[in-house]
Amino acid sequence: MPRPDGATALVTGASKGIGAAIAKALAADGWLVAVNYRSDEEGAQATVAAIEEQSGRAAAIHGDVVDADPGDLFAAAEEQLGPVLALVNNAGVRADNLAIQIDDDDWDKVLDTNLSAAFRLTKRALRPMLKARYGRVVNIASVVGPRANAGQANYAAAKAGLIGMTKTVAHEVARRGITVNAVAPGFIETDMTKDLAADVAQVVPARRAGKPEEVGAAVRFLASDDAAYVTGTTLYVDGGMSA
Repeated sequence: MPRPDGATALVTGASKGIGAAIAKALAADGWLVAVNYRSDEEGAQATVAAIEEQSGRAAAIHGDVVDADPGDLFAAAEEQLGPVLALVNNAGVRADNLAIQIDDDDWDKVLDTNLSAAFRLTKRALRPMLKARYGRVVNIASVVGPRANAGQANYAAAKAGLIGMTKTVAHEVARRGITVNAVAPGFIETDMTKDLAADVAQVVPARRAGKPEEVGAAVRFLASDDAAYVTGTTLYVDGGMSA
């Protein structure tokens, strides 16, 4: 079944970096895009403007994925754009430290944002997708999920859990025309990591950092009709780190 007309993709944490690149990639593929943000309204509006400059349609949707009612986020997206038939769970946080030094607050914050919020949003997204017999869910995991990285026990647990959730939900809804996949980036150059790019790239087989647009391209494929038979998988965008 082809993508219905007027379908909207909700991308969480899309004000900058990987999220903004994903939003632009989906808009270029014909999706209406709800650009979710927590605090960076200026960045979200810049993402919307960039999409509109390319003749796409988008709207900035405010809301903290941890605290907001998922129904409110979806209602805002549906009111301004259209039915949400694609969800990209991109919003995430880190609180790195050695396991012996991670306190309960940092554990809870990382798990709540990266895993629990993604589950709640996915649960809400599935209702209209099941009715439409069409849907795409893409969870942004990390190469850190299956690959040890000292100092990130909380982040690794959340991302590994996200991959496990992806597989299970995919199995549950596959016969209803809904695909659920994950994209696991490695080291991606953003404003936060630009200063580390040269050093980190030395441990990446490709010998360079990835670009947000390369993650966006992977999400664009998984959300497309060309990927209708791809579900329950994790696509690594990591320059060979997981090899």
